[in-house]
Amino acid sequence: MILHALYDYYQRKSTDPGAHMAPPGFEWKEIPFIIEIDAQGNPVQIEDTREGDGRKKRAHAYLVPQGVKKTSGVVANLFWDNTEYVLGVDTKGKPERVVEQHQAFVARIESLPASALSDGGVQAVLRFLKRADLSALSQYAVWQEIIETNPNLTFRLHGDLELACQRPVVVEAIKSEGSVESKDGFCLVTGENEEIERLHTAIKGVWGAQTSGANIVSFNLDAFNSYGKTQGTNAPVGKHAAFGYTTALNHLLRKDSTQRLQVGDSSTVFWADKPTDLETGIVDIFGESPKDDPDRNVRAVASLYKSIDNGLIEKDEGKTRFFVLGLAPNAARIAIRFWHNTTVAEMAACVRQHFDDLAIVRAEFDPPYPTLFRLLVSVAMQGKAENIPPNLSGELMRSVLAGLPYPQTLLAAVVRRIRAEHEVTYVRAALIKACINRATRYSNSTMKEELKVSLDESNTNAGYRLGRLFAVLEKIQEEASPGINATIRDRFYGAASSTPVTVFSTLLKLKNHHIAKLDNRGRAVNLEKRIGEILDDIGDFPAQLPLADQGRFAIGYYHQRQNFFKKHDTSIEGA
Repeated sequence: MILHALYDYYQRKSTDPGAHMAPPGFEWKEIPFIIEIDAQGNPVQIEDTREGDGRKKRAHAYLVPQGVKKTSGVVANLFWDNTEYVLGVDTKGKPERVVEQHQAFVARIESLPASALSDGGVQAVLRFLKRADLSALSQYAVWQEIIETNPNLTFRLHGDLELACQRPVVVEAIKSEGSVESKDGFCLVTGENEEIERLHTAIKGVWGAQTSGANIVSFNLDAFNSYGKTQGTNAPVGKHAAFGYTTALNHLLRKDSTQRLQVGDSSTVFWADKPTDLETGIVDIFGESPKDDPDRNVRAVASLYKSIDNGLIEKDEGKTRFFVLGLAPNAARIAIRFWHNTTVAEMAACVRQHFDDLAIVRAEFDPPYPTLFRLLVSVAMQGKAENIPPNLSGELMRSVLAGLPYPQTLLAAVVRRIRAEHEVTYVRAALIKACINRATRYSNSTMKEELKVSLDESNTNAGYRLGRLFAVLEKIQEEASPGINATIRDRFYGAASSTPVTVFSTLLKLKNHHIAKLDNRGRAVNLEKRIGEILDDIGDFPAQLPLADQGRFAIGYYHQRQNFFKKHDTSIEGA
């Protein structure tokens, strides 16, 4: 299903000139340096195609013949490759191997049909390669960098706009090579008899995977083979389909892709059967806004809400099939972290529900729609991306896309981080609210939400009430000792939220001491009254609070603290 959807996407995008989807036999490749030669094969210049400064330099991408699958053997690409293959320059201390590589590069060009070999540009490249006069190249400023970094190189004939590999006779020769094939198997993607691809093109762009790329479909050990079949014949995919799905996936994963999102260790791509705004909009919805456009995320979510309110579900666009694929590195292969096949309308509804569940009272400067990255780093130690718990990003994304309860590990991670840092932030409170409400709704469909957006004085849950009580006790201490460096939250939050019976008696005794220090007696009376209202529904303090109630404790504490800052709140004012 995954390969079929990717192949269909390739078929759709290949007819769109603006999509820059590589045709069969070609690929888009970043080429840092182009050797420009004249008709006699003499070098004219070395063009540096890179743009940017320092480490941010990025080479221009060109349409070149598709690269071959590199293994431990010597095999060359057509008209482009690294410096060792193209120029025969030893950069790794293996001169004998470099000689073989350069010979293979020349032989690959010479294997072209006579119609291509008679072309003036091809002849010029062969003259340059056979002359191998590197002294003429050493005069250029970039030569030393080329020797040190072994980058990809290719050729252009002086006066031409296109590369030597893009000359019409070469393009025609590559196309004719691809049309000569044997029909030796049944393709599981297209359902047609055609030549089966033995080694699939590597998938690049998955963070954490090998820089040279890895595969979704591969058989590299005898233990994985069956019925005497080897490599790709164990999962037969025709050459056309293999090229299509790998080209489509590499296109979605490219650096400047607007349909790719990195969530923790999962590289996630989005596409649809037909053009739809959600293909690219969903990345803006879940991803981080750029510094030069900090409100992009807010506008994207607002646009989604508006499209749903305007009847997206009933429109034809809402019925379009929508696909989400999450990939993660796994040794020499790529692991499928999650796969979701739905419609645009269903996806939009799930995304909206996600943000509805996260909605909670906040300060004006807090972002209204936290991104997935912000949600995940809020549960990571020291707030660092590298400390995000393994697999949590994929599980969270799957829950959001399918409208399922958030993973139990997410709630545990939030509670654990709050206990460690004694800080219930806006994002952490939003996550806890979403986790508990989803779990409640999933087990009882008649209950829309258990925890409200703001303070809910009617909520009688012991954990929620104790959280509110803890916030009031802290507030009394702060007003009794203005400017205090550490409050009861720093010393007692962990015990109060997990084993209330061990600390609340002590905290209530401390409260009497703090209340006595308040000069405003009306204020003191109101705070005592607030404590009495909270304790009304609490009998004995619980010996322990389960995980979910520890989450409710955090929400009660957060709601009560936020309620203190409301300008129209007169219930805590002095008499």
